[in-house]
Amino acid sequence: MSEGRIAGAVRTHCPYCALQCGTELRAAPGGSVTVEPADFPVNRGGLCQKGWTAPEVLSVRDRLRTPLVRGADGALAPAGWDEALDLVARRLREIRRESGPDAVAVFGGGGLTNEKAYLLGKFARLALGTSRIDYNGRFCMSSAAAASNAAFGVDRGLPFPVTDLGEADVVLLAGANPAETMPPLMRHLDRPALIVADPRRTPTAARAKLHLRTAPGTDLALALGLLHTAVLEGLVDEAYVAERTRGFDEARRHALAWSPERTERVTGVPAAALREAVGLLAGADRAYILTGRGAEQHSKGTDTVAAFVNLALALGLPGREGGGYGCLTGQGNGQGGRELGQKSDQLPGYRSISDPAARARIAEVWGVPESRLPGPGPSAYELLDSLGRPGGPRALFLAGSNPVVSAPRAGHVTERLASLDLLVVADFVPSETARMADVVLPVAQWAEEEGTLTNLEGRVLRRRALLAPPPGVRTDLEVLQGLAVRLGEPRDHYPTDPRAVFDEIRRATAGARADYSGVSYARLDAGEALYWPCPAGPAASDGDGRPHPGTPRMFLDRFAHPDGRARFAAVAFREPAEPVSEAYPLVATTGRVLAHYQSGAQTRRVAALGAAEPEAFVEVHPDTARRFGLVEGGLARIGSARGSTVARVRFAEGLRTDTVFLPFHFAGDQRANLLTNPALDPVSRMPEFKVSAVRIAPEPEAAP
Repeated sequence: MSEGRIAGAVRTHCPYCALQCGTELRAAPGGSVTVEPADFPVNRGGLCQKGWTAPEVLSVRDRLRTPLVRGADGALAPAGWDEALDLVARRLREIRRESGPDAVAVFGGGGLTNEKAYLLGKFARLALGTSRIDYNGRFCMSSAAAASNAAFGVDRGLPFPVTDLGEADVVLLAGANPAETMPPLMRHLDRPALIVADPRRTPTAARAKLHLRTAPGTDLALALGLLHTAVLEGLVDEAYVAERTRGFDEARRHALAWSPERTERVTGVPAAALREAVGLLAGADRAYILTGRGAEQHSKGTDTVAAFVNLALALGLPGREGGGYGCLTGQGNGQGGRELGQKSDQLPGYRSISDPAARARIAEVWGVPESRLPGPGPSAYELLDSLGRPGGPRALFLAGSNPVVSAPRAGHVTERLASLDLLVVADFVPSETARMADVVLPVAQWAEEEGTLTNLEGRVLRRRALLAPPPGVRTDLEVLQGLAVRLGEPRDHYPTDPRAVFDEIRRATAGARADYSGVSYARLDAGEALYWPCPAGPAASDGDGRPHPGTPRMFLDRFAHPDGRARFAAVAFREPAEPVSEAYPLVATTGRVLAHYQSGAQTRRVAALGAAEPEAFVEVHPDTARRFGLVEGGLARIGSARGSTVARVRFAEGLRTDTVFLPFHFAGDQRANLLTNPALDPVSRMPEFKVSAVRIAPEPEAAP
């Protein structure tokens, strides 16, 4: 495909977060691209600075435009596509022949379109025959997904439209900072009174009616204390609990150990603030409880989210208009990415890979015997940790992720990647992980491809191409087909047309929890707002022959468990996996900032965003800084049991004196994830990003 314009203007969506703001792209005669916000429900004509500057990534100076192959001299050098793909296929065949199919692995990303995520999972399980596939979304929404599946029988980030939040009276945000991570969402949060649970006084907390400043790692205790308060003050919706739920008595028994006074001792949140928060939620006609990464990225993240779901159920919020629980999904296709087959334990449609009926259905769609489908594999960190070890993968195909920066215990993960016999990376910029690869495959960007994504509210959206990819660049679907064919798979089983892939997704998800079968490109292009589940067929129509309208609001009549009832979870508090000590007396927590996104591979290349936040920083309370001899604006070295990082000191009066904060967008020795703890949640396999015991000391300025 030649470089150039496909259309003068297209309506599409921002390439960054799961809000998926509506945008209009225009191609100027000189080749530049401009963006304007569309009047789309989630962003209502607004964009954040990342969205406004997104077109700059299309033409960055180091854009990958030809395959690169590492030579005998150790350097990456340009190569032709046939040379690169032939090499990759030959080495994959050799490694599989020598060590078996699980000696090759695949690592995907929550930013891949639905079509790419689906075909990547199919490629891994059929063309490679491996069970070793997972994706970086495991590091984002997996705890909320596990808790929601257990509570409601299905996981959709927001089981209601974003616009419902604008009609709320009260919204509790637990571990979420949308004022920086998805600023247009704040347009829907102007009306409600906000209760924000966060160790930091973030821009979101600064707008709150009530800021619950928790100690890092104590959100579970906070949620138990809130439920205790609701029970003792007679604020539980007893009729709702009796009619629509199961398991309340056991959940209540666990919560009754958490009086407001005990909760205050553990969390640092005053008992009076707990009572005020519960009173606000229970007294509102329309109230919502939302969790973000701050509550979820823990070795007890699933239980923490479950405890907040318990509170929502006790107050009678889920399954009615004007109330509910939701997760603020982070990555652009974090929702679609986790339900269409690139997760280690799932098949398309949110089907379990261990369910015989699900396996039979997907094998039928794929036209293969069920026996060809491998079983479940290890989770993301476990997969990365096993690379290059005896019995672990010797080769890795990676798409849409940058674990050198984004994975916990990043120094160790970098060592594991370096130990591979073959690392293949498909990307559009030379990320830190791509620079380590043996083969780099240049792929199209968001404005150069067609496809669909599913945003945080479960709405399926169309991505539209404004430009053709540059010469020498292929789409991910073309890469997967090229490799699959070289590995002996039928060409027509790996379409390169996104519409053909989506038609297969419709068949593969029919009847599943995440049912896309009634969604089509034609309906989306006609402007229909389609939220899954959206089944196809006459039985799914509303009786007058029209197709199913989709499900903007879930659970209004029943939850997705067979008996139609939601489940309380009996959860008990436990301390963070790594306590502070004399050697490591502070707690480090990590997060995002306004100017950057995820590992920063895209945003650090945008001039305005790089100027806004050019380097890593560490927020420290002034009293803590004096204690450790730090100077505002000076450098500090922060160390944990796993490694150390360097950051510029910023004073933050609103931070706890036992806590420091670092953003995780930066590379090299500024990686916050050199510190983080890979202790895993036993259910979701989420690492403990949010609590690391650290020490801090002044660091001399580097020589010019």
